[in-house]
Amino acid sequence: MSRLSIAELTNQTSESPLAVEFHAQLAGRKEKETKSGKPYLEITLADSTGSLTLKAWADHAQYGQLSELKEGAGLAVDGQFTRNQWGIDGSPWSFSLLDPNAMQQLLAGDPATLARQNADYADIEGFVASLHDPRLKALCAHFLNVFGDRFRRTAAARRNHHARRGGLVEHVAQMMRSANAIAGVYPALNRDLMLAGVLFHDCGKLWENTYPESGFTQGFQLSGEMLGHIPLGIELVNKLWRDLQEEPEHESWKALSPSSELVRLHLLHLVASHHGTHEFGSPTLPRTPEAYALHHIDNLDAKYEMMKDAYAKANELAPGILERQFPLPSNLVVPLPSFVQSD
Repeated sequence: MSRLSIAELTNQTSESPLAVEFHAQLAGRKEKETKSGKPYLEITLADSTGSLTLKAWADHAQYGQLSELKEGAGLAVDGQFTRNQWGIDGSPWSFSLLDPNAMQQLLAGDPATLARQNADYADIEGFVASLHDPRLKALCAHFLNVFGDRFRRTAAARRNHHARRGGLVEHVAQMMRSANAIAGVYPALNRDLMLAGVLFHDCGKLWENTYPESGFTQGFQLSGEMLGHIPLGIELVNKLWRDLQEEPEHESWKALSPSSELVRLHLLHLVASHHGTHEFGSPTLPRTPEAYALHHIDNLDAKYEMMKDAYAKANELAPGILERQFPLPSNLVVPLPSFVQSD
């Protein structure tokens, strides 16, 4: 029996049973009943690559043990897994508790995911180092220095896209690569401002979608619930900017053009407007070329990630047609492969 990550399990399951083992952390448990009154547990399991939900019926051999497990417990799960219209189902499946060494390996993360996120973070550091505006460069470096660890364990969302530990790093790195490329096509765009805007556009999610140091379950924080990530991001940028005013180099910035105050205002505008419309949560609408570009880069990367996940999970309705996956608006069609010149 092979051991897979949750993402690999999700991608490989079909109507045919797949015998597999995976390690995961108990992220949640709900007691439920069917319409006929039959009790069952809905178990949410998570690792560094994602999460899945399994049902444990009252006649499950370990039902009682599952009822008493504390959230955060590490489990080795094995069984026969299939995919149906309601998601992944295990029948039969069982579990054992992870020993301390296996738990540490689980918390360290899936090696492939960890390697990808390390490479993404290195790209982010590289883009920050390439900035020419000393104020934006110092601000971005200050953010990474103070909040780098928290940034690296934050998701880009609670669901829908990059909803995993470290997902925000993946999202920001890909957006930076896109912004850098687009700035080359439209040279009138302020590249420094765009890259800084990408880094900070979702920085408020460090208090809305972050994970604890030793877990794969996003918690809830009062500030995130009551304010949301855009106001929190604006507050954080202003706080970091005030920090830099205490540094010796701040005095030399007073002679720079455009003025530091104007740079700060434009950066705040990118954070405030990146959702694009009032109905999607932006307190203001995009009013500069950089703000429009950032909004569309953000939307493109989110939608592309949603489609990638949907292609991996969706059931086939007909040859080449896959059933709709929320929040995408329609059924998906298998994309056209790239042309390959034959010999």
